[in-house]
Amino acid sequence: MSKRGWLLFLAMGVIWGVPYLFIRVAVSALDPVVVAFGRTLVGAMLLLPVAAHRGLLEPVLPHWRWLIVFTLVEISVPWLMLGHAETRLNSSTTGLLLAIVPLIAAIVVTKLGHDRLDTRRMLGLGIGLAGVAALVGLDIDLSDLAAVGAVAICAVGYATGPIIIDRKLKGVPPLGVVAGSLLLAAVLYAPFAWLKWPPHSTWPAWGSVATLGVVCTTLAFILFFALIAEVGPARATVITYINPVVAIALGVALLNEPLTVGMSIGFPLVIAGSVLGTARK
Repeated sequence: MSKRGWLLFLAMGVIWGVPYLFIRVAVSALDPVVVAFGRTLVGAMLLLPVAAHRGLLEPVLPHWRWLIVFTLVEISVPWLMLGHAETRLNSSTTGLLLAIVPLIAAIVVTKLGHDRLDTRRMLGLGIGLAGVAALVGLDIDLSDLAAVGAVAICAVGYATGPIIIDRKLKGVPPLGVVAGSLLLAAVLYAPFAWLKWPPHSTWPAWGSVATLGVVCTTLAFILFFALIAEVGPARATVITYINPVVAIALGVALLNEPLTVGMSIGFPLVIAGSVLGTARK
């Protein structure tokens, strides 16, 4: 992977590792659907004027069907499924189930004939998955099949979204696609958010929603498109291994959470697995 690819990869690992901290603050006072609506609305409000001014929305219109599909599989459905599952599963189970995203993406692009899944990459993905398991612990509960199924749907969506970007929306202005997708997601969330809108809330909660919208949604998706263009959809999903590392490091540093032996073992495994799973040679 090129130097630019590694920079994008690490940036995405950090940016999509941070949301866990802000979501924890936001959902302490707001319903998850309100948080999801807020972050997509903020992103749409920031990007739509820029995209419209630059004439980047018109090229997206002929691809409206795939824009809807991308929005559903990458944002709308996964965020609702994950919000439902996190109320019924422990974090270890959710984290480990989501860690299968790179494996799903690698298998799909290989079956489509768009990439090659050799022994080295399989070994890297396996090591990375083992690292995530060590990080989150092995307190796994699969008894709630509905919640497990919700996370599985989320994982499939996260694996499919980058492939749609790379195969069906390639060449379409990324800024226009992101702006349109966030607007569509906000519209889909709006009626549910209206029903759950709180009579009052806290400034830290709304500040977290704003941060999620600006950094973890708007900036994140722009960089994610660039990462997919640089390394391909399957390799781009390996950031799923880095996200828990960032989330746990922030928890230890800012929330006084304990640093366990599993974390000490998992950190180097995740890094090693990411390198092996993304390197082209």
